[in-house]
Amino acid sequence: MSALLTATDLRVSAGDHELVHGLDLTIDRGERVGLIGESGSGKSVSCLALMGLLPDGLHATGSVRLDGQGELLDLGPRAWSRLHGMRMSMVFQEPMTALNPLMRVGAQVAEVLDLHRPAGGGAGAGGSGAGRGTSAARAVELLAGVRLPDPARAARAYPHELSGGQRQRVMLAMAMANTPDLLLADEPTTALDATVQAQVLDLMRAQVREAGTSLLFITHDLGVVSTLCDRVVILRHGEVVESGPIDRVFSAPDHPYTRGLLAAAELRTDPGTGRLVTVLDLADGSATPVPGPVPAPGEAPAAAAAPAVVPGPDVAPPVLGPHEVAPPEGVSLVFNRAVAGEAPPPLLAATEVTRTYVRSRGPLGRATRVPALRGVSFDVRPGQRFGIVGESGCGKSTLLRILTGLDRASTGSVTVDGREIVGQPDSRLGWLRSTVQIVFQDPMGSLDPRMRVRDIVTEPLRGIGRDERHARAAELLAQVDLPAAALDRYPHQFSGGQRQRIAIARALSVRPRVLLADEAVSALDVSVRAQVLNLLADLVAENDLTLVLVSHDLHVIRHACDTVAVMNAGRIVECGPTEAVFTETLHPYTAELLRAAPRVRAA
Repeated sequence: MSALLTATDLRVSAGDHELVHGLDLTIDRGERVGLIGESGSGKSVSCLALMGLLPDGLHATGSVRLDGQGELLDLGPRAWSRLHGMRMSMVFQEPMTALNPLMRVGAQVAEVLDLHRPAGGGAGAGGSGAGRGTSAARAVELLAGVRLPDPARAARAYPHELSGGQRQRVMLAMAMANTPDLLLADEPTTALDATVQAQVLDLMRAQVREAGTSLLFITHDLGVVSTLCDRVVILRHGEVVESGPIDRVFSAPDHPYTRGLLAAAELRTDPGTGRLVTVLDLADGSATPVPGPVPAPGEAPAAAAAPAVVPGPDVAPPVLGPHEVAPPEGVSLVFNRAVAGEAPPPLLAATEVTRTYVRSRGPLGRATRVPALRGVSFDVRPGQRFGIVGESGCGKSTLLRILTGLDRASTGSVTVDGREIVGQPDSRLGWLRSTVQIVFQDPMGSLDPRMRVRDIVTEPLRGIGRDERHARAAELLAQVDLPAAALDRYPHQFSGGQRQRIAIARALSVRPRVLLADEAVSALDVSVRAQVLNLLADLVAENDLTLVLVSHDLHVIRHACDTVAVMNAGRIVECGPTEAVFTETLHPYTAELLRAAPRVRAA
């Protein structure tokens, strides 16, 4: 292979502050390279520098050379525009911000073709209507190439009418439209569920292989890089700490930071404490990890199984919806009803809960009914750690909103500590706010940016004195391992992991019995994820909490929960002890989720 792109001593600065410190990177023709780093490591700004897309205020120095093109950092805007989409293309993390919301999808794909059509050969260069028609037809072919269902219809749609995975496929079709020499992908699957992520990664691998395109894949997910790339570069604080072939780096890493990332990505535990190993633990030599968790379906578990659960009577499978997967013939859906031995009554109980939304199509259109939950039943016992796993749109978050009284079930029953909440007015649910608390996925969206931390965490504590509130705020911050100095700061002054700790502290302020966590670690880097999961485990034990954890990450659920319910299209399709569900899977949808979960490959 010959070098396609070579970056030498690449530095990116914001004024006097240097963000990337002398990055050296070579990508050969046809090679797939993973650039790994946590938030703030400099991986995204490095990628933008390679593409000539740095925002105002950032400046790149050093050398970036593309084979046959010469020095890229000296190019002007017009020269860069000829390269973008033709020799170098990029797929961004959030397609909704990269697509024009006012243009149909097909027109946006055709525009990429027209912009690089030879002069006189198409609409983009003053060509004929025939040229535009050719581009439109080619756009449909490209959408079919990324396996969009009904590509002709997708071409007529606007971006908001497509799902997240479909929008990312559109971005890939646009990026590969002119078969570029190099594709740069910046966290393109971070927001996608495991099965959709697996589909997009398979598609990207096939597209670049067929076109002979080189790939630079930027992410903090080591499992994704392991399945897609040949070589990996580890970036920390703007510097490369380790690089090499995937098999060598992931099986015998040289740098402590790489070892810490691998331990955090695989949710390895310290055999002495049972706690997840973090990057800091390995950096200072205070922990020795053992292999952890999620083996392939049917593989023996690495840890002891959860306490046995005695299932109740089998429930006949309901009528399947259009997007559901049928269970094998003769297999019923098993719901967790009682724990072995004498079990206390359930603290949370849902029985045949449904939730249907009515969507209007306008003043003259007919309203449509959209079922979000379709007969969900489960029990959660005091002290249990209950996981709910499933893809986006399966009803997980709707269910949690109903359990907290933030949404209303259409039919069915939900009891908390033996008291019915369905059909009760808000004025009679004050007790529920102090019994059940929720931590949301995006802490920045749930924290008031105008309030200081001391006021945020004590906001639920009305009716107590100022001094008592301040003392309680300091106590709560100590519980979530934040310094007392944080009390007088605002949310924007913290990292994502620290903001999530603040949200947890606020949830604990009323001393609830049940803590609901809705994708509470899905947006965090792998090392921060391990820290927050350790914190949740400590808090559940110290405060005698019952935990209900919602996630699409099976690794997280397997580590944190003793019981798991798998949701698909508004129904629970499988439920039981976590190890039993993961190793003796009954439902094909559960097996599909397990197969799709990315795993770090080691030699």
